[in-house]
Amino acid sequence: MATNFTLQSAFKLNSGFSMPRLGFGVYQTPLDQATEICKQALQIGYRHIDSASAYRNQGQSAAGIPASGVPRSEVFFTTKVPKTKFPLSYENTVKLVEIALEETKLGYLDLVLIHSPYGGSENRKGAWRALVELVEAGKVRSIGVSNYGVHHLDELEQYIKQLEAERGGPGKGGVISVGQWEVHPWLTRPDIVKWCNDRNIAVQAYCPIVRGQRFGDPKIKAIAEKHGKSEAQIMLRWSLQRGYVPLIKSVTPSRILENSQLYDFELTEEEVQEITTTDYSPCAWDPTVEPLEK
Repeated sequence: MATNFTLQSAFKLNSGFSMPRLGFGVYQTPLDQATEICKQALQIGYRHIDSASAYRNQGQSAAGIPASGVPRSEVFFTTKVPKTKFPLSYENTVKLVEIALEETKLGYLDLVLIHSPYGGSENRKGAWRALVELVEAGKVRSIGVSNYGVHHLDELEQYIKQLEAERGGPGKGGVISVGQWEVHPWLTRPDIVKWCNDRNIAVQAYCPIVRGQRFGDPKIKAIAEKHGKSEAQIMLRWSLQRGYVPLIKSVTPSRILENSQLYDFELTEEEVQEITTTDYSPCAWDPTVEPLEK
């Protein structure tokens, strides 16, 4: 178990780039607050912002980077495709990345994820091919997927091999660097996590504190009291020690700070196991279960 995590700890991605192991999410962060909130998070020490085309706040969130005084090169910025008006396809992926570059004014995007598998096999493949080409063009550094089931991941892996054969060999089909899922003690997704671990794909965990729905859980509460930490901090530390990259969101300055204070304590292996369940209890959507044709 790693005892030497810090707020600067990073995951070395298959793309060769590094991604900070704690991310700051901006899902449902109001437009008029996003710049200030991201600025505060960066000034506290976060270096990883998780946005999406569908959140409609990527430009305002990215504006927090120059406002914070932190160099752009030190911040890992993620967006995702598609969004409602631009459903998943090759063309819409290219279009949305261009829009993201225009809105964020960042020069390049550190990570672009396919937000979900919805759209069917051909559109998933088209979107991936677009991302591969955007990496080659220098507009995107790392690529990955979100909310894919193992069957979707297997399909993508086969398509990458097909692209390599068509486009000239290893690496020409792109590399999966990151996968993002709802992951927490009540939804550990062992099949998906193993698939990723076997391939050194970073597992980002959204809803890592279950939207507060599990606060008061006797085991979490007891461990929090023992360590003198909040229940949210216990769940986030659990996520880090399990090897995930938790994405935590808040618009409350005190909580933004508290959620970053995870590095002056450690859960024992017994505590990590005690918190872990075999439940399958999503608190958000769950596209992982959808058939390939959907």
